[in-house]
Amino acid sequence: MKAIDLSGRTPGGKRVKLADEVPLATPFVFYVFPVYACNFKCRYCIFSVEKAKRVFISDAVTMDFALYQKVIDDAKQFPSRFKVLRFVGMGEPLLHKNIADMVRYAAQRQVADTIEIITNASLLTPALSEALVEAGLSRLIVSLQGTSSEKYQEVSDVRIDFGALVGNIGHFHRIAAGKAHLYVKIMDTVLTGKEDEQRFFEIFGDICDSLAIEHTVPIYPGVDYQRVLGEVDLPVTQFGVPLSDTGICPQPFFSMQVNPDGKVVPCFSLDYPEIIGDCRQESVYDIWNGARFNRFRRRMLDGSENVGRVCANCNIIKYRMSPEDSLQAAAARLKRHYEG
Repeated sequence: MKAIDLSGRTPGGKRVKLADEVPLATPFVFYVFPVYACNFKCRYCIFSVEKAKRVFISDAVTMDFALYQKVIDDAKQFPSRFKVLRFVGMGEPLLHKNIADMVRYAAQRQVADTIEIITNASLLTPALSEALVEAGLSRLIVSLQGTSSEKYQEVSDVRIDFGALVGNIGHFHRIAAGKAHLYVKIMDTVLTGKEDEQRFFEIFGDICDSLAIEHTVPIYPGVDYQRVLGEVDLPVTQFGVPLSDTGICPQPFFSMQVNPDGKVVPCFSLDYPEIIGDCRQESVYDIWNGARFNRFRRRMLDGSENVGRVCANCNIIKYRMSPEDSLQAAAARLKRHYEG
């Protein structure tokens, strides 16, 4: 197997100690949610919950390309580049018809060290792969839902040609060699025993740069995780790292997220604790440095349970946090900063 197995490790690699870096003049990670839609209904995801019971907050399903250009142009105001510009979203980013143009525009404007997409790869045709690589994509993260067409039907309620999916992923890897990194991951609950795990490594071990078996974790409200997981109180994060102290959520201190409607929120919780700003009326630079965002950060420094219902009940950061992101050691200093 040529690929590096990252199972049990945070896939982004070594992280700086966040407490030594904050407050940040430029966010480390900038999330763009190009769509609020998905072509899968994975049993452990919010899309398995009927639409009326979801808690999405966005006035648009897809982001207007002109609005996206404004967001990227605004980002040039930051004193340095983002470490990562990540196209992710509550749904499938490749559903956006302009996704390659979005990558290209960000690359041309040089707003990030790394430009990446997280996708289920069902729409990753050879033509789209070529367009993404040519546009300047740095990293593609593919999230798999099984090692056969039958498993995809069971897990995601979708019919796919698994052989074609593997072929398209392999095509991306070949044309992206030396240009874009390909990380392929699969959740432990969609694999059936050790033989299926071995099948995953055999199929993808030579057609990606890194891969991993990640843990399904109970992060989405409304999903019946007792049915999916059996044991819900897991001792590790999604990446297999031991759980960390999450008394202070670090997300508002190192990242910001723009939804399809241009609204900015402080984290990637589904039931957002607060709307921090609107890119249609403000620049992302002003929102990041604005009084509203800073007031939210100050409240967070007293502990997530004091911020409000959403933060007090959120499981997302619990199961996705790295030990290096703990802000407990910097809390007193940061309180003085945000009170000033």
